[in-house]
Amino acid sequence: MTRAALAAAAAAMVLILSGCGSDGAEKTGSARALQGQRLCGSTGILGELAPQIEGRAAGCGLQDGVRVMSVSGITLSTPAVVDCTTAKALKSWVDTGLRPAVGRRGGGVAELKVFASYTCRPRNGIAGAKVSEHGRGKAIDIGGFELRDGSEITVLEGWNARREGPMLKSLHEAACGIFGTVLGPKSDRFHANHFHLDTASYRSGPYCR
Repeated sequence: MTRAALAAAAAAMVLILSGCGSDGAEKTGSARALQGQRLCGSTGILGELAPQIEGRAAGCGLQDGVRVMSVSGITLSTPAVVDCTTAKALKSWVDTGLRPAVGRRGGGVAELKVFASYTCRPRNGIAGAKVSEHGRGKAIDIGGFELRDGSEITVLEGWNARREGPMLKSLHEAACGIFGTVLGPKSDRFHANHFHLDTASYRSGPYCR
């Protein structure tokens, strides 16, 4: 092997290892998932710092936010602008809920389908309602995920399906406690096609529907 080829191989190895945690669990991440810098003190959260957002309405805005591109080697379909507490909660859910539930099916999870992250709006888009946790950078909506074989599992089509339903319901349950609020198809019509996950805190404990 030539010196140039050896240098190229070494550079490629550095790129791969830079996206891995100490246990090497993220070595299977795609090239896209390895983009960005490490965020929120975690080797498994990659992306970039987000500029400060001044809310256009009372109660909105985000300081010290991050633009997350991947968690634990799984690419986000759209970068999620959230705070670090929410980014860490997402990683915890991926590691302890999503990955174990999916296992090796379809080669494992390749991409999370992000429907929304930071958005300055009232809850459920209803005028006059309280500001959504999306408007504080504390929420993310997940509509499903894509497997490495190219197949997709969506909340809308899979929630009541014989095969995907139990898995999606277990993912919903696994998010409860990691996140302060977990809403899905059984909560209301506004969440028929996604999971709403936010890190709001309640004295009575997590609110999961």
